[in-house]
Amino acid sequence: MSAEATNPATPGPVAPAVARRRSRPRIDLRRLGRAALLGPASRDRLPDAIGHVVEAHRAHHPDADLEILRRAYVLAESSHRGQMRKSGEPYITHPLAVTLILAELGAETTTLTASLLHDTVEDTEVTLDQVGEQFGEEVRYLVDGVTKLEKVDYGTAAEPETFRKMLVATGNDVRVMSIKLADRLHNMRTLGVMRPEKQARIAKVTRDVLIPLAERLGVQALKSELEDLVFAILHPEEYAHTREMIAANASRPDDPLAEFCDAIRAVLREADIPAEVLVRPRHFVSVHRVSRKRGDLRGADFGRILVLVNEDADCYAVLGELHTCLTPVVSEFKDFIAVPKFNLYQSLHTAVARGDGQVAEVLIRTHQMHKVAEAGVVALGNPYTAPADSSAAPAEEQATADGERVDPTRPGWLSRLLDWQRAAPDPDTFWSTLREDLAQDREITVFRPDGGTLGLPEGATCVDAAYAQYGEDAHACIGARVNGRLATLSTVLRDGDTVQLLMGQDPASEPSREWLEHAHTPAARIAIQRWLTAHPTSATDLETGDRETADDRATGAGDDTEGVAAHQGPGSAVRTPAAEGGAGAVVRSSDEAPAPRPGDGVTVVGRPEASARLAGCCTPVPSDEVIGFAVRGGVVTVHRVECAGVARMRDGGRAEVDVRWGDTTECRVTLFAESFGRPHLLADLTEAIASEGAEIVSATVEPPAQQRVRHTYTLQLPDASHLPTLMRAMRNVAGVYDVGRAQHQVSA
Repeated sequence: MSAEATNPATPGPVAPAVARRRSRPRIDLRRLGRAALLGPASRDRLPDAIGHVVEAHRAHHPDADLEILRRAYVLAESSHRGQMRKSGEPYITHPLAVTLILAELGAETTTLTASLLHDTVEDTEVTLDQVGEQFGEEVRYLVDGVTKLEKVDYGTAAEPETFRKMLVATGNDVRVMSIKLADRLHNMRTLGVMRPEKQARIAKVTRDVLIPLAERLGVQALKSELEDLVFAILHPEEYAHTREMIAANASRPDDPLAEFCDAIRAVLREADIPAEVLVRPRHFVSVHRVSRKRGDLRGADFGRILVLVNEDADCYAVLGELHTCLTPVVSEFKDFIAVPKFNLYQSLHTAVARGDGQVAEVLIRTHQMHKVAEAGVVALGNPYTAPADSSAAPAEEQATADGERVDPTRPGWLSRLLDWQRAAPDPDTFWSTLREDLAQDREITVFRPDGGTLGLPEGATCVDAAYAQYGEDAHACIGARVNGRLATLSTVLRDGDTVQLLMGQDPASEPSREWLEHAHTPAARIAIQRWLTAHPTSATDLETGDRETADDRATGAGDDTEGVAAHQGPGSAVRTPAAEGGAGAVVRSSDEAPAPRPGDGVTVVGRPEASARLAGCCTPVPSDEVIGFAVRGGVVTVHRVECAGVARMRDGGRAEVDVRWGDTTECRVTLFAESFGRPHLLADLTEAIASEGAEIVSATVEPPAQQRVRHTYTLQLPDASHLPTLMRAMRNVAGVYDVGRAQHQVSA
């Protein structure tokens, strides 16, 4: 605060007027300082020094009680009296300027009161108890939170634990960070006479930490000006070039954006839609980004058109008229009203073109949406005060589908912040995941089957979606369907995808270390790392290459070997992927594929002496349509008519033989089951098979690939009619998503 305040009269990087919102001219700090000392402060009238604050506050809150502001100013002025800023102004000018910034954004009275007092506890003899006695516990809490933030060094060398405490204080009440952001903005405005190296250090901290936080809170007005001020300090040459481009465009005789505005006003007037149409100049950083993306800029690239209407429905009416009467650029359309951004932002985005190739971007929103877009949580009042008529509020506005309270003034990102820090196994994990999250500047929205939505960063996977929806219960996730199709947990999601997460029923389910490679959100990474930290044995198995332990866990073997063997016939063997060099877990009586066996239930028509064998490639069962082929030794092999081996037999010149089923119903069949990997899966499948009275002749479990496992079983059934019931029982095992008759690729 005082350490970062310097003489504003000294030349320094200042954002030009074109980059700011339309607002009152910035006040003269020297004049404000004199008013702070000389202005009347009697109990029957407001001090002249806070006249600007009162005017801005009444514009947003005409019925606000100003007495508390008067008392806060009197205490702040008397406490700071005699203290001076480095520039020579009375120190009271700083809290007044910070409060004015918040008042122009629409902050409520409690926030403004705390803003006036935010330096008193740190820099004067006023105590927190005195603040609480005179202004209430809410103001005391806010002042205490801001005071704690001031004691935090959150630069690149900050201790993660210290930074964590700072953000925890923010998460408990967003207004603490609102005051801090306004405080930093005023100090950045007056940074001109500091040493260049100190300017750069403060600017880097602002860029890396505070600007992303302003983005998360939706305070675009503060974010934009902070970005320009940081840009001017850290990149002076590019800043100067951008400034020259803006000045050159301003001197042009024609203004394409103004012409677009006239055309849009005419269209809306013809459609009888009341609307305010404005040109919204881009701030410096925005112009710089567009120039790097598009090269040479044209007149319409230096700003966007803002259309303000009264009702949500009017937004879509305006969109329809513009797309009907002008030439739309369809690829530029985005609907942030139906699906708001994570920071409360709502608006329709589109673009229209004219014959000379000029394209103007158009933002369509209501006046309330615009207020929130500019000021974010600052404009929406006290986030912890219940609505005046909460009983009348729709249920969906009071709680989400998963029970979390819907709080429009507390973005989901900030609500989740406290969960992250509580769940993080150590401060370093919290710090690293948070820095990664702050670096994300784009978000996608995916839909749940029940119609709910999940907001995720760009590049998020099904792992992130699982933890966003289920928290630590996502340890039991075994797969997903994306847009109706089965997908692995590593699948990268796109904006608008529909994601159905498939959850296992085993309470012992556990995440895999490889999930960390696919997790991009703090919620997912922290939950997985917390589990791995709490289960070092499992983590060590995976890290040291104990393949038998790891692969058994993935396929459901390992500790379940006894359970598998209990369902096998005499002489059965179990071989894990590690034991066979990764070839696959095999449970059968020999190392070769099951040999064809005599077909006791098959009769060869016209050749009663012939010996029939059921083909091992398709294992036909009674009621299947079958065909026979004569092979060496007078043996007839019996195939299902749809078997791939039938074509090979015919191509090889084998003679077809008419065969039919006899009276026996006993059969042998080969089934495959495809599943997601999870613990105890093999035991659960074999138990389901045994419960249907089937005997396992042999079983093969292939190594897991992308968390999918394929099982192949050759089974002896006492009655072929039991086959549909058996297959249904196997499909009902958690994690199994497909069961079918196997088609082995073996020679005839």
